[in-house]
Amino acid sequence: MVKAYLRYEPAVAFGVIVSVESNITYDSSGKHLFAPALEKLGVWHVRQGVCTKTLTPSPSSRGSSLAVTYVASSRSSLVASGYADGSIRIWDGDKGSCETTLNGHKGAVTALRYNKVGSLLASGSKDNDVILWDVVGETGLFRLRGHRDQVTDLVFLDSGKKLVSSSKDKFLRVWDLETQHCMQIVSGHHSEIWSIDVDPEERYLVAGSADLELRFYAVKHDSTNGESMLNVSGAENEKNGELSTENKWEVLKHFGEIQRQSKDRVATVRFNKSGNLLACQVAGKTVEIFRVLDEAESKRKAKRRINRKKEKKSTKVVAEATENVEAKYGTEEAGSFPVVTVPDVFKLLQTVRASKKICSISFCPITPKKSLASLALSLNNNLLEFYSIESGASTKTLAIELQGHRSDVRSVTLSSDNSLLMSTSHNAVKIWNPSTGSCLRTIDSGYGLCGLIVPHNKYAIVGTKDGIIEIIDVGSGTCSEGVEAHGGSVRSIAAIPNENGFVSGSADHDVKFWEYQLKQKPGQDSKCFTVSNVRTLKMNDDVLVVAVSPDAKYVAAALLDCTVKVFFMDSLKFFLSLYGHRLPVLCMDISSDGELIVTGSADKNLKIWGLDFGDCHKSIFAHADSVMAVQFVRNTHYMFSAGKDRLVKYWDADKFELLLTLEGHLADVWCLAISSRGDFVVTGSHDRSIRRWDRTEEPFFIEEEKEKRLEEMFDADIDNAFENRYAPKEELPEEGAVALAGKKTQETLTATDSIIDALDVAEMELKHIAEHEEEKTRGKVADFEPNMIMLGLSPSDYVLRALSNINANDLEQTLLALPFSDALKLLSYSKDWTSNPDKVELVCRIVTMLLRMHHSQLISTPSARPVLTVLKEILYARVKECKDTIGFNLAAMDHLKQLMASRSDALFRDAKSKLLEIRSQQSKRLEARTETKTEKRKKKKQKK
Repeated sequence: MVKAYLRYEPAVAFGVIVSVESNITYDSSGKHLFAPALEKLGVWHVRQGVCTKTLTPSPSSRGSSLAVTYVASSRSSLVASGYADGSIRIWDGDKGSCETTLNGHKGAVTALRYNKVGSLLASGSKDNDVILWDVVGETGLFRLRGHRDQVTDLVFLDSGKKLVSSSKDKFLRVWDLETQHCMQIVSGHHSEIWSIDVDPEERYLVAGSADLELRFYAVKHDSTNGESMLNVSGAENEKNGELSTENKWEVLKHFGEIQRQSKDRVATVRFNKSGNLLACQVAGKTVEIFRVLDEAESKRKAKRRINRKKEKKSTKVVAEATENVEAKYGTEEAGSFPVVTVPDVFKLLQTVRASKKICSISFCPITPKKSLASLALSLNNNLLEFYSIESGASTKTLAIELQGHRSDVRSVTLSSDNSLLMSTSHNAVKIWNPSTGSCLRTIDSGYGLCGLIVPHNKYAIVGTKDGIIEIIDVGSGTCSEGVEAHGGSVRSIAAIPNENGFVSGSADHDVKFWEYQLKQKPGQDSKCFTVSNVRTLKMNDDVLVVAVSPDAKYVAAALLDCTVKVFFMDSLKFFLSLYGHRLPVLCMDISSDGELIVTGSADKNLKIWGLDFGDCHKSIFAHADSVMAVQFVRNTHYMFSAGKDRLVKYWDADKFELLLTLEGHLADVWCLAISSRGDFVVTGSHDRSIRRWDRTEEPFFIEEEKEKRLEEMFDADIDNAFENRYAPKEELPEEGAVALAGKKTQETLTATDSIIDALDVAEMELKHIAEHEEEKTRGKVADFEPNMIMLGLSPSDYVLRALSNINANDLEQTLLALPFSDALKLLSYSKDWTSNPDKVELVCRIVTMLLRMHHSQLISTPSARPVLTVLKEILYARVKECKDTIGFNLAAMDHLKQLMASRSDALFRDAKSKLLEIRSQQSKRLEARTETKTEKRKKKKQKK
């Protein structure tokens, strides 16, 4: 009989506040912050400092490397997240549901930007392409090609009619979205451009790179009468007839540069919502905040600069600096209008310094009452910080840090009743509830490499890198005592079963045996918990791991010389030496019955040994990198192993077979712990996450899993073949090129197969109906038995059902894979579908796509002409009906609005927009007051 096993599935992942690889962004209300945590997207309530929602992809759509790489929020509740596999998910932030998934990129998504209305979404990727998406229709519009390296940032201009993209190829490209071509290529940067942004009024575009200065561009807009004008004060408006061919397409005109304070490369440049502040975040610990002066202020500043220059000239003390400025910005005559330069508009206000390297920044869209702006920072040590930007200085208002470790999770330990989980890191010990993932205690400690929770869950033992054994009081959340145990780092701690103590192994060549004791310290009434060393076993090399057999008969120590020594527990006499690994053993465990010992090594192998004679039962090439942790499931010969290849594997030590591969971690897995009943496994990783894998009631068989793994390998090869086939290997034209937005995936292939199957079934049913009608005419009357597969639908409705089930984004690629004969069948069915008013839009999309794809064949096929003639007459009428219905509904809603306004004295307005309007007016008044106060102070100083 074939043996069945129970499957383990990912259950909970916790411990990550914010990922290093992605950005953070506020929602439109300013109350919540979207912070990516590996594959999830956390929604943090800023004022309360708690994670209110977690947006997680469904397990079926989750890949092995599905990490969030970019986030963008719209004016509505929608938020877009880009992933490492090139997919984009649109989430409803209020409901916490995934609205749609968009597949188009072949590399990780590196930039996302909504237009002002929120109807369009632009995405850039490592595949060097820019794709424009219709958010309402949930489809890709077109793909823009032209960049030679990954796209780093995107900005919409001119009410979404133009798009500016920056890339690591050192160029900015301006795309006209109406004609879908590149209208301007902006050069000038000496290094990779990492970020761009435009102010709300679209006067200036700023670009940040690894250069020592920020580069600014004046944005030229097309006015209503067709004239092109620069939206910069003091610059001349270019008249219609005087435009040269070169200037006609010039949307961005170089305006100037500002020297940065930091020498690190720019990571992000962002204007706040009101446009009066500009933040420049570098790939370091600082954010430079610039004050953006309005048109009147910048003109005044330019005048003052000219007056100072005149005074210097009059006194004939002309310094070299003024000559350089004149050479740079051009000499200005006494009566001429002052030319505004970059230093007149942008003034360095202050520099915000964080404790660690900053990963990303985001301005709060709502301006606080007592400050200029609120700024959120994500740091590379799994931390979120919030700063209040004031005119004088910036103050930290909040830090979200308790819900995760600052660095790698080096060890995880479960209590005997599985109610508590302890994890250690470089400076803290955290106690978790493993069922919910909530952090119960955070205790400052040394660099903990191993740990143990004492029975009854009152105390915990932590072995540190400094050789100290720390005693943690779990109830009070304090470190009660630190015992100087070893001369080197404590690498491993193992509990002695059914006894009052534990064993520790260290780099100082010692294996020490400890007992728990209650001692009364001098000057204290109550007794306190402590440990005392009772025996020491000297070894001839560094001890990396220690393990004690469940019957407390043997103690095993893995040494740096790649061997494992087994000793009798009572007499400490030598019993066995296990040698065979080519590199040091990093982990080991002994089965519950004491028959087997398994060792995992840096040579990527697992070795299963018999503890009776020390013979090697099997050597398994287990992981693609070092095996970091291995443990038996209690009372079984099943075991789990974890490695630096990011995988957790489930094995049968009797059959030497791989049962399951658990994918989910995005970095090296350092440690694992299994519950006493074996119903769940906990793993800790370099990605700072702690994951729980639960045993389900779903059985599986080894042979089925092997077949599944082979299928996955085959699918991966197919995907790679698609990528190679559709990769832009050819030399692209300088002005850029347009291509289809979608990409061929396994889903589109499956959808194509489903359409072909539906067409075949429908054709068979039509033949069956025709035969029945013929029999009726002959007088052979019999009951017609419809096909059960068609679910009682007519042949045309059955085909329409198959088309309706396809994702809107995958429809184009699905139809593209259809042969011409099947496309012709779909066109013949489409005239029947137009009678359904709900499906008119879908039918129009299908017909227009098929016409575009098979145009040359359709016009040369005589049988297609009558179908096209009928469709021409029907479709125009149906689309006009839909248009009229929508127009009628809009007019009715407008009429209702007028009725409600006439019955009430108050104006009919959206409450949310009205509130935002009031807040913006208040912030402007506050700014005006602060400006007048500063001017008064300056005047007083000048008088003095």
